[in-house]
Amino acid sequence: MPDLPPDVGVLRMDHVAVAVRDLRAGAALFGGALGGRFLFGGDSDDQGIRIAQFALPGGMKIELITPLHDDAPVARFLARRGEGVHHLTLLVEDVEVAVARLTGLDYEVVDVDLASRHWREAFVRPRTAFGTLLQLADTTIRWDEPATSAITLDDVLAGRVVFSDDERAVLRTD
Repeated sequence: MPDLPPDVGVLRMDHVAVAVRDLRAGAALFGGALGGRFLFGGDSDDQGIRIAQFALPGGMKIELITPLHDDAPVARFLARRGEGVHHLTLLVEDVEVAVARLTGLDYEVVDVDLASRHWREAFVRPRTAFGTLLQLADTTIRWDEPATSAITLDDVLAGRVVFSDDERAVLRTD
């Protein structure tokens, strides 16, 4: 297989997502014992997940994901593989260009979602990425800073935060 061309536009690795059964326990490790700083989190009702993201000392980010219901894709992942690394997220200049390049090199790209102007994504299947699910994304939002001081980790853990249509974490109104 040919080398991946540099113009695929990878800017940097954004985060490692870890699937957990208990978000509170994951937060105790990554946000407590390891000194991670809570950045943001909330429920993605359309994906059936609750997330919490932490910046570790040195800038590495860990995203904890847990299912909101038993038929969510992350629930199936946990049932099959158990807790652990779910995916790696790479930020790219333009996800459409990255998808075209990777597809042209016979990597299997799936779940391309270009609907939001704030977060466009696609995934490279593990069977063509050495056992690793790769998320490719381009974004207009800074995800390395806390979204707002009004939202706390306790709000996320209690299910009081949801991601809005423009990808922002907001307090639920219902």
